[in-house]
Amino acid sequence: MTQSIGVIGLGVMGSAMAANLLKAGFTVEGYDIAPKARAALKRIGGRPVASISRIKAPVVITSLPSAQALHDVVAAFETRCIVLETSTLPIEEKARARASLARKGITLLDCPLSGTGAQARAKDLVVFASGERGAFRKAEPFLPGFSRAHYYLGAFGNGSRMKYVANLLVAIHNVSTAEAFVLGMKAGLDPRTIYEVLANSAGASRMFQVRGPQMVANRYGEATISVALFQKDMKIIGEFAHALGAPTPLFNAAAPLYNAAMAQGLSQADTASVCAVLERMAGIRRSTMR
Repeated sequence: MTQSIGVIGLGVMGSAMAANLLKAGFTVEGYDIAPKARAALKRIGGRPVASISRIKAPVVITSLPSAQALHDVVAAFETRCIVLETSTLPIEEKARARASLARKGITLLDCPLSGTGAQARAKDLVVFASGERGAFRKAEPFLPGFSRAHYYLGAFGNGSRMKYVANLLVAIHNVSTAEAFVLGMKAGLDPRTIYEVLANSAGASRMFQVRGPQMVANRYGEATISVALFQKDMKIIGEFAHALGAPTPLFNAAAPLYNAAMAQGLSQADTASVCAVLERMAGIRRSTMR
């Protein structure tokens, strides 16, 4: 019998996970507040439902844009299940959702993801799982359906803590990649050559490899994560580090570039568009950005 899994939130990440789970042979029940997102799931063989209460799968993934969206979803849950909460949100908000679901006999695991939307489509995600070990073991067989690796990190909240550390590196490496491209272009090097050579060098990073092609193409319209959405993650990381008294000088130096992207009308562009911000600062004028 085909195993069934639910996905709530069929945006960039959720839709990619649903598609890969379908390819892996699972039945996917999906819900999103946007009718177009539900229709898209149906077109690829999934089973969209009209409300969260109609999801009957034993394991449900939530991929949501805000804490309020999570609490709205929690209020609508009825079926007992294990919830894999994959969004990047403050730990205290996830703990509140966990307590609310526990009163309904539902277990929530904190399972944020490492990877962009493009990586999600390629099943190149890493899951940082934390929470009740028994529930994790029951949900674990579903994880290879949408990720390339997963780690169980122990107590609830450790998944988010690891995610904050990972996203700090993403924020810095994205800006360092843009800075390297702009330096190279200012020196007269072709951006495609910069990418092809440095992607195989000691200076490469995962973000250089993932975001570099967008910077080469000067194309940021199809956002795998928008600057506006990443602002949420940046705020969470900053507050988390401040509460711990942990110095983050490179992260603090990178943050103004994302703020500048917002101010320059790039809020809905991919975060790789910080390259365009630095190009303007350097006086580089390429063909019209897309």
